[in-house]
Amino acid sequence: MSSQGEKPHVPPPSLWPIGFAVGIACILIGLVVSWPVAAVGAAIAIAFGFLWIRDVTGSVREPVQAVEPETRRVADTGGAPKALEGREAMPPMSEEEIAAYPRSTFLSAATLGLGGVIGGIITVPVLGFAVLPSFTNQKDQSVELGPLENFAEGQFVIATYLEDFEIGEVTRRTVFVRNNGLLEDQPSFTILFSRCVHLGCPVQPNGLVYDEQKKTVGEKRVDLTPSLVTGFGCPCHGGQYDTEGNRTAGPPVRALDRAEFSIRDGKLWLGQFYSVGNVESTGARARIKKYDHATPGVHVDGPEAWLYPVEVPG
Repeated sequence: MSSQGEKPHVPPPSLWPIGFAVGIACILIGLVVSWPVAAVGAAIAIAFGFLWIRDVTGSVREPVQAVEPETRRVADTGGAPKALEGREAMPPMSEEEIAAYPRSTFLSAATLGLGGVIGGIITVPVLGFAVLPSFTNQKDQSVELGPLENFAEGQFVIATYLEDFEIGEVTRRTVFVRNNGLLEDQPSFTILFSRCVHLGCPVQPNGLVYDEQKKTVGEKRVDLTPSLVTGFGCPCHGGQYDTEGNRTAGPPVRALDRAEFSIRDGKLWLGQFYSVGNVESTGARARIKKYDHATPGVHVDGPEAWLYPVEVPG
């Protein structure tokens, strides 16, 4: 029985559980908003979880004060052998053996180790499912748009193709291609993505579209349709762009996304998409600052860009 003035052992008040809960909340929010937020939440949860476990087990790790045991007279039955006597007696432990494995050290290590294992079991799969698919499921886009003769200098051509034939029409993409002529003896092309950077609606060319001149080329069956373009417009919310993709009216937050290109054996190949904030000058002389391909509605330059989380490559 405890003495009259002895208080029961209870863990001291601590803020570590609050920090641990904040970390878990950040992980859940990060799964929806951005993987860096989830990673920060995991770090916070692990740090505060470790401190919480360390705080709770502090009394176990403290040296135990010696207490005089209660003694009672026990009748000598003669059944059990006395210590250090007889074949059944336990051998004495040395001072080194006693000091090497104290009970408090074992309990502390076991508790911290179990907490680390539980934390790893929870956080590693969450981070894996949230982060890895964004990097491992990236496709190397390389689409043949046909011979350079299909693109008259200074004229836009509407190119449409399927990213995945097995999935079908839902993967159809449209780009607007313009041959800018030569720049330092090298062909120059402007390739604009048709996705509006407001909410992702399909942008339409403002001008004439010569459907009767449409042709299909390449293994991916790319449709090429010449067009006389004076600008581009979004039918959903009225966004307007000039022939360089710069926003001229409406709610879009930046210029139209662009695509890289390469020329192989006299044929034009479409490369990866990227985002731009604003385009200066025109045609082959256009000055562009490239950014990672961002989702619609996201600023990529200026002070507004700091209001958006870091995005994975897309």
